[in-house]
Amino acid sequence: MSTTLDRQVMASSALLPAPPTYGVRGAVARAVVKRILRGLPVTARVSDGEVYGAPLSAGRPLLEVTRPQAFFARLGHSPMIGIGESYMAREWSVGAGTDLADALAPFAERLTDLIKPVFYNLRHTVLPRGLNPANTKDGAKKNIEAHYDLSNEMFQQFLDPTLSYSAALFETLDPAPTLADLESAQLAKVDAVLDSAGVAAGSRVLEIGTGWGTLAIRAAERGATVTTVTLSVAQAGLAQQRVDAAGVADRVEVAVRDYRDQDGQFDAVVSVEMIEAVGEEFWPEYFRTIDALLAPGGRAAIQAILIAHDRLVATRNTYTWIHKYIFPGGMLPSTDAIRQVTRKHTSLHVSNIRPMGLHYAHTLRLWRERFVTNWQGVQALGFDDRFCRMWEFYLAYCEAGFRTGYLDVAQIRIER
Repeated sequence: MSTTLDRQVMASSALLPAPPTYGVRGAVARAVVKRILRGLPVTARVSDGEVYGAPLSAGRPLLEVTRPQAFFARLGHSPMIGIGESYMAREWSVGAGTDLADALAPFAERLTDLIKPVFYNLRHTVLPRGLNPANTKDGAKKNIEAHYDLSNEMFQQFLDPTLSYSAALFETLDPAPTLADLESAQLAKVDAVLDSAGVAAGSRVLEIGTGWGTLAIRAAERGATVTTVTLSVAQAGLAQQRVDAAGVADRVEVAVRDYRDQDGQFDAVVSVEMIEAVGEEFWPEYFRTIDALLAPGGRAAIQAILIAHDRLVATRNTYTWIHKYIFPGGMLPSTDAIRQVTRKHTSLHVSNIRPMGLHYAHTLRLWRERFVTNWQGVQALGFDDRFCRMWEFYLAYCEAGFRTGYLDVAQIRIER
């Protein structure tokens, strides 16, 4: 088992903290949950006999709290982290016939009302602080390794054959896409990014964030020459194999390199869902780097997961379950923030935005469907039950966010 895999499995199991003492905080958390559920179309059935929220009804999301003392103790100790840790520890689950994303969606839909801005002003009384590692060059490498160097084989358990780990662009959302639609939708997404950046035969293309190489291969098949950079050694290795197999190695350079160390001039700079790993303090440097590398007349196209600007302001510097277990160092931008940073720090401006949030909700739904189906295959790679529940919760949690509009994703064209 790799060192990175060792660390991640430890984070999901051995290092999952035991629930704190129930105490006053646990009692307060129980009262708060009871109050919150009064206004939501969700039922929580507690193993000690209490039922909170809407009356039990067929078709209504049902939460089963099987270890209430531990569950409420975690929430009282750290509400933004405890809910996910409690799911990992099997202290709560969804009832039979309830989908996890369906259960989380009502909370995501009303999150702004449920958690008032004053909570974030007081958050450091109940949330850890100063734990989200900064994306310096050394920090960024460690943050990327913690997620993307987990195991190529693990990602293959739920991604489609393109190995695209970002929102797909489906031809239609009605009827709901199926797994059979995912591969073509991922290629459509890639083509839309390349089209937005004007990539054609002879284009010099820089990709910031390689993934497993699909965009670079697709650009090279158009006749472009591509430099693609990543900090993930595992991804770079498989991406190079896929580039070689596609017969485009003469037009694609796969480099393990920080984007800040890249030089040269490019007709197009593309970056798909990488800005989320940059960190707010480094957004100016990220866009200045794109500006410096973009040749006269060139265009950049990024795909970015987005949050409303008021939520960005309210939640910045908040350390959450996602930071602790999934994306250390992560930070979602808003379109306002991207406009402000490019205007202030570069010669670039946002010229087009193509929102596609509901497409991500369906992408995540399909990934989770495959992940759950291949649960035993993931465990056979050395990942334990808590890791699998961690990823199930992460995929459902994000799906609920995109489904309800709390999160969005867009392809954004940037040019001079």
